[in-house]
Amino acid sequence: MTSQQTCVVTGGGGFLGSHLCARFLDRGFQVYAVDNFLTGNEKNIEAFKKNASFHLIRHDVSKHISFPGPVDYILHFASPASPLDYLQYPIQTLKVGALGTHNALGLAKEKKAVFLLASTSEVYGDPLVHPQPEDYWGNVNPIGPRGVYDEAKRYAEAMTMAYHRTHKMNTKIVRIFNTYGPRMRLNDGRAIPAFFSQALTGRPLTVFGDGSQTRSLCYIDDMVNGIEKLLFSDLNDPVNIGNPDEMSMLDLAQKIIQMTGSSSVIEHQPLPVDDPRVRRPDISRARKYLSWSPEIALDEGLKRTVAYFRQVMGG
Repeated sequence: MTSQQTCVVTGGGGFLGSHLCARFLDRGFQVYAVDNFLTGNEKNIEAFKKNASFHLIRHDVSKHISFPGPVDYILHFASPASPLDYLQYPIQTLKVGALGTHNALGLAKEKKAVFLLASTSEVYGDPLVHPQPEDYWGNVNPIGPRGVYDEAKRYAEAMTMAYHRTHKMNTKIVRIFNTYGPRMRLNDGRAIPAFFSQALTGRPLTVFGDGSQTRSLCYIDDMVNGIEKLLFSDLNDPVNIGNPDEMSMLDLAQKIIQMTGSSSVIEHQPLPVDDPRVRRPDISRARKYLSWSPEIALDEGLKRTVAYFRQVMGG
């Protein structure tokens, strides 16, 4: 057994991927980040480049992945992940979910590595069951504009389970619910970066529809803890990781205006097509089998996040 374990993080330059790279560097792993920076940000991993245990591979995982040495863990996080991104890059989103997952699973099979797929709460679509447990099959429009992401992840899950059953591979599937924190892109189109950038510049906060649609917001450190616990667990079935505390987008916008002391007003815009009305994880499985639940309250998480955005925006 080698003294230092190796993990490969596809999408390692992204928001979640870069935090996972940091976690495994802290754990003493050799970490290989694979990214073509379609939506990732090289600044997210700039600090890691001084670390001899960190390696960046510039590569599109939709093309064949070859890797010279041993690999213990593969975390497949490569994919556009915000509506703005996957509406701009619909075909790339489908390809990374299908071909990218196939290539990453092929590498895991070759190296006899543990494989973890980053799936999403979007596999539940606009849910008819609330909160959403892992055995809910979802309510997805396969041909709507959001279908490119939803179906890419549903296909990726199906392929991961096929490799698990056919090749007896040790695979994991994490269904990630809305996550926020430092290293989010200001312009990625999601609510928290949009609201903070608008509030900090005094622009109106854009709330879609009447703002009654809900999301459950999990701070990045809690999310990484949950993913790490799943990776090292015996579970192969999908697991929801997210914060079951639900709030409306209107309440979130008002909270951010208050927190930043902004003079911004709220401006309502039409609701996007197939936008989910509710989103809240049932985390019973994570609690029971991983002894995991989120620990960082929304106010504390937002405080840490606004400090990051102020720094990025230079104010």
